[in-house]
Amino acid sequence: MLQKFGFSQYESQVYEALLANDGPLDASSIVTYSHVPKAKIYEVLNRLIDKGIVVNTLSGKKKLYSAVALQTVIQKLTADFENDINELKTYKIKKTFTDDHVWSLKDKSSISAHIEQLIHEAESSIILSAWNDELAHYRSLLEEKEKQGVNVEVLTIGNLQTALKHLHTLNPIDDHKNLEPSQLIIVDDAYLLFAGIEHETWKAIKTMSQPLVKVFADFFYHDVALTHITKKYQEQLLQDPEIMELLTRLRY
Repeated sequence: MLQKFGFSQYESQVYEALLANDGPLDASSIVTYSHVPKAKIYEVLNRLIDKGIVVNTLSGKKKLYSAVALQTVIQKLTADFENDINELKTYKIKKTFTDDHVWSLKDKSSISAHIEQLIHEAESSIILSAWNDELAHYRSLLEEKEKQGVNVEVLTIGNLQTALKHLHTLNPIDDHKNLEPSQLIIVDDAYLLFAGIEHETWKAIKTMSQPLVKVFADFFYHDVALTHITKKYQEQLLQDPEIMELLTRLRY
């Protein structure tokens, strides 16, 4: 009867024997009624007690056993099953492999979907840089991840209204020569996606290759440093023709 619910054959036989009797039984009687070997009976009874479907008591020097009512067992099995289902729904598979391949992506909507998925999966950190109009698509999701305790750091090219704590804003100079949108996201120091426009079409790469992840992370913080330097010393930098020429060659 109980084998369908993960119980052993002996456990099922013992429970049925106890359930079929009006009163409690001792171990010897249970052996007789259940046909479970005497050498196994105490082991089986202890497992059933641990599982909460058999109870025991002492009557003088004799230990007696009784089955929990079938309806109670049904409620217990139902509750256990529902708890297991809820745990399964929230279970996160831990990725134990590293994929060093560099995958190519095309199509702007597909790239955006991949970025959103990476943000959803982030457990510890997100660094993301993009132009403000692209970042606007991910703003609410990034703010929610930050509320969940994920460390979120964003570099926006152009102003962005957001509640994010770690926001760096870079405003390019007016006569910049290479203003081309790009998007960079690194999640949990493990997953990288970099996207840019080539021949008026969005293209991207996605990888877990650690050398590339580290290079692009350095690239991100290079731009963060540049943001703060130009903000603090903008007037002096723009008066220097050589530095001015270098700044206008940056692609962001």
